[in-house]
Amino acid sequence: MQKDILDNINNPQQLEQLYRGNPALFKTVFNSVYSNVQGDSVADCWFERLNYKQDESKAVNRNEILLVVIAAILAGFIAKLPAIFHLNEENFFEKNLSFIVFPFLIAYFSWKEQLTLKRMSFPIIVVLVSVIYINLLPAVGKSDVLFLTTLHLPILQWIALGFTFTGQDYKNPSLRINYLRFNGDFLVMTAVIMASCFIFTAITMGLFKMINIDIQEVYFQYIAVWGAVSIPLVATYLLQNNPSMVNKVSPTIARIFTPLVLVLLLTYLIAVAYTGKDPYNDREFLLIFNVLLIAVMAIIFFSIAEASQHTKKGFQLIMLLLLSILTIVVNLVALSAIGFRIMQWGFSPNRLAVLGSNLLIFVNLMRVSFQLLKSIRGNQQIEDIENSIVSYLPVYGAWAVFVSFLFPLIFGIHR
Repeated sequence: MQKDILDNINNPQQLEQLYRGNPALFKTVFNSVYSNVQGDSVADCWFERLNYKQDESKAVNRNEILLVVIAAILAGFIAKLPAIFHLNEENFFEKNLSFIVFPFLIAYFSWKEQLTLKRMSFPIIVVLVSVIYINLLPAVGKSDVLFLTTLHLPILQWIALGFTFTGQDYKNPSLRINYLRFNGDFLVMTAVIMASCFIFTAITMGLFKMINIDIQEVYFQYIAVWGAVSIPLVATYLLQNNPSMVNKVSPTIARIFTPLVLVLLLTYLIAVAYTGKDPYNDREFLLIFNVLLIAVMAIIFFSIAEASQHTKKGFQLIMLLLLSILTIVVNLVALSAIGFRIMQWGFSPNRLAVLGSNLLIFVNLMRVSFQLLKSIRGNQQIEDIENSIVSYLPVYGAWAVFVSFLFPLIFGIHR
């Protein structure tokens, strides 16, 4: 190794190959011979790269950790409100589940980005108006309008979170696409933490069961509750302070899942046609169809956001284009099915909500597919596709406002 390093000290590519072959050995040997090549620009760069030590005072921000801990405690307290004040748990969590975490993530990024009170006014208003509004609506049992409202209000909070994430320059397209990228990384990190917590819980239960102590009720009533609401906050903290933890995992997942989802979706559509199952007369199947549509669209957008970080993306863009076209086919089937149901049985809150959502998704997918095609032909940069995606996000926000605040006026809360 020593001879190889000295012979290739002015060959950066070969040095990189030696380093990747055995990083630990390379560092040891390089440091031992550095005195012989000190002063060479390449050698100096490698020495700093191998021996750089982060300033410990900057490595851990105690105020940030304290903020996350306080936020987790408050989030857990909100989750325990039904037990503390003997509230109806089903009604409480149906209306307030999203408010257990979103406001604290918004507060975290507001602090992280050092937003002024003026800049924080938008997310504060969104959260306050949403939480007051949803809790003023009467608990009417089974209500499609109430369900749709509780389903769409979190979209507004998600947009408010994106506003704080982008900091002082929320109009910057690159920061907006970073927010989409953060969401993908966030899901990966959350899944890892949840899996770890599941293993920890299983081991804890098993250990205490072996000594005939039943801690199940206490554990799940208290420890598990605070642990569950802490996961999103901890995942966010880790991503913000250790971005390298998943910055290679997420793109890999995107590259693997794009062709897999393409094959799965194509196979599923063929199976649907073969079995004769249709969403026209089957309400539950139409619902599953729409969930599938939203999930695949999210994968497309996440994959596009990750594709921009890599130079070899031609094959991935082709896969994304094929997946987008196939998703448009699914979207058209869903649109025709909901149109058929409206003509047969008239408008209802659910049918209007599904129709509007499908139309918005259709327009979005058509734009993305057209731009993917131009990018593959070399007539457009992938950054233009990203800009198109993030510029359309406010449209979903406007639709969420319409459903959440106007549906109860149009149809009544009891529908």
